[in-house]
Amino acid sequence: MSQSTFIVAKFGGTSVADFDAMSRSADIVLSHPDVKLVVLSASASITNILVELASGQETARRAFLLDEVRRIQYAIVDNLRSAEVVRDEIDRILESITTLSEAASLATSLALTDELVSHGELMSTLLFTELIREREVAVKWFDVRKVMRTSDRFGSAEPELKTVGELATHYLAPLLNDNLVITQGFIGSEEKGRTTTLGRGGSDYTAALLGEALHAGRIDIWTDVTGIFSTDPRVVPTAKRIAEISFEEAAEMATFGAKVLHPATLLPAVRNNIPVFVGSSKAPNDGGTFVYPETNEKPLFRALTLRRRQTLLTLHSLKMLHARGFLAEVFAVLARHHISVDLITTSEVSIALTLDTTDTSGQARGLLTQALLTELSALCRVEVEEDLSLVALIGNQLSQSPGVGKEVFGVLSPFNLRLICYGASEHNLCFLLPSKDAEAAVQTLHRHLFE
Repeated sequence: MSQSTFIVAKFGGTSVADFDAMSRSADIVLSHPDVKLVVLSASASITNILVELASGQETARRAFLLDEVRRIQYAIVDNLRSAEVVRDEIDRILESITTLSEAASLATSLALTDELVSHGELMSTLLFTELIREREVAVKWFDVRKVMRTSDRFGSAEPELKTVGELATHYLAPLLNDNLVITQGFIGSEEKGRTTTLGRGGSDYTAALLGEALHAGRIDIWTDVTGIFSTDPRVVPTAKRIAEISFEEAAEMATFGAKVLHPATLLPAVRNNIPVFVGSSKAPNDGGTFVYPETNEKPLFRALTLRRRQTLLTLHSLKMLHARGFLAEVFAVLARHHISVDLITTSEVSIALTLDTTDTSGQARGLLTQALLTELSALCRVEVEEDLSLVALIGNQLSQSPGVGKEVFGVLSPFNLRLICYGASEHNLCFLLPSKDAEAAVQTLHRHLFE
C-alpha cells in the first residue's frame, strides 16, 4: 500500500442519512480505487436523538425517541437485499440503546452518554458495510475503538497519538491490503476499555488521525457542501467556492467558526503534510476545495467567518497598574475551570476576554459558573456581556499590509464594534459585535471585499 495514493474518505451524517445518501456515498468510494479506509458519522439526526436519550427522559418521550432511531435505521435496512443478518445486528444495538437510555433516566453521566451516543456510528457503519458487500467488493467492518485510544475525559476525549499510531499499524494496516475497511468516526476508548467520544466534529478528526497513523496520501472529507466558501452561503448567497486554500488559512477559518472543517481536524494532516479534499457527496462532480500545506496564490483577503454565542468578560482592577503577575493569576483561575480564552485586549487597568460558549453538541453551555465568577471577583471587578458574535476576516499578511484597517473598518462604521483583535496573526483580523448585527456586517464586508 503506497503512501502517495492511499486515501482515507470520511462521510458526514447527511452523506449516510438514508439509503439513497448511503448509495451515493458508496458510488463515490467505489469510483476511487485508492480509497482503502472509510470513516463514517452516524446517520443524520441520530446523534442528537441519542444525546437527548442520554440526558434522561420520561417513559413516553423515551419510547418516542427510540422509535425514531428504529424508523431511520430500518428505512435503510429495508432497502438492503440480504437484510436479515444486518437486521439482527441493528436489533441488538437497539436493545443496548434501550437499556442504556433506561439507565440514563435514573442517573446520567458523561461516561454513559458516550457509551450511548457511540451506537449511532456503530449502526451506520454496519449498514454501509452491508451495502458495499452487496456490490461484491471485499469489505471489512472494523471497530475503531480497538485503535483509537484516548484519555478518559468523556465528551471531549483527547487521543493518545503514540498509542493510536502503534495500534493502527498493528490491527488496521494489515486489513487494508486486501479489503476496503469501514470504521467509525467520533468514538474511541480509554485505557479501561470504556467508550469515549472526541467531541462534535470528531469524525473529521478521526479520519485525520487515522490518515496520520497509516501515512495516507490524502484525506477526503465528504459533506453536504461543495467545498469551502468565501463565507457561509446561507448568510451571503453570492459567496464563492475556494478551489485551493493553505492549511494555515483553513485552520484559521475553522477556528473562527467555518463549519465545514473542525479546527482539530487539520492538525494531524498539517503535522504530516497530508492534503485534505472537501466535497459534497450530493454533488461529487461539482468539484470541491483542496487544502494544501502551501498554495501558490495568497490573496490578501480570503474569507469571512462568523461565530455566534460569544461571551465578553471584562475584568477591571487597579492592582494591574504597573503591577506584575495579575494576568498570570487571571489565566491560572481560568485554567483551573478548564476555560480557554479566544481573544484578549488589555488596557492599563482592565482586560477584555472573549469565550466561545458553544460546546461539542452545538449547545450554549454554562462556562461562567458561580464558582468561577466568585474566584475572579476576589481578584477584580467582573463584567459579563452575552449574545455577541465574532466575525473574522481571514487572509494573508494582513498585519503587514497598509490600508487594511481603512478597507475593513471604513465600511463598518454603522456597526457598534465591541472588541477588535488585529496584529497577533498575519492571517486574521477579528471583531466582536452584537449578534443582531452580525449577519449584516458580514454581508456588508463580503460585498466590499469579495464581490
